[in-house]
Amino acid sequence: MKTRFLILIMGLAIFFFLGSAKPNFLTEDTTLIINKIKIEINGLSTVGKYNCSNTFTIKDTVYLNSNKKNTFKTEIKMSNFDCGNKIMTKDLQGTVKAKKFPNSIVCITDIKPNGKNYKCNLNFFITDKTLKYKDFILYNTDDKIEGTLNLKFSDLELEAPVKMAGLIKVKDEIVINFSLYKN
Repeated sequence: MKTRFLILIMGLAIFFFLGSAKPNFLTEDTTLIINKIKIEINGLSTVGKYNCSNTFTIKDTVYLNSNKKNTFKTEIKMSNFDCGNKIMTKDLQGTVKAKKFPNSIVCITDIKPNGKNYKCNLNFFITDKTLKYKDFILYNTDDKIEGTLNLKFSDLELEAPVKMAGLIKVKDEIVINFSLYKN
């Protein structure tokens, strides 16, 4: 009985002294290598749906479970969005004031695994406004990480385009989908 009690006490002492030690496979750095970004703006107007997109190549590495760089930040050229129609593209660029504010900035910080996905803080700077999202979920697939923002032009203090004396109106609600393609 004394031996069992002594083994129990020794085991508890070793557990308390070494309890913070983790196996190597849990402390290894996980890296995300981002090589391409695609951003889509989707919405509705009185004449139907529209989709404007911007795809560009970028090379960046984000380290998870590490004290190394755990931030992803990129500039998005607003003049590179294409709506598949010159008039719509021009309207989008006018609406987001692309000449006055040529770039938007997306900054993702505190990226942490959340099951098979990721949780982060997202700051989205467009025109002269910054939208902040805490505990934003990024969905993980085999070749990319995806996120979706539902917002309104009015959230950015912008007016949705109206054409032909009000005959064609763009709805205030927009959906921004972004994909970070990984290796």
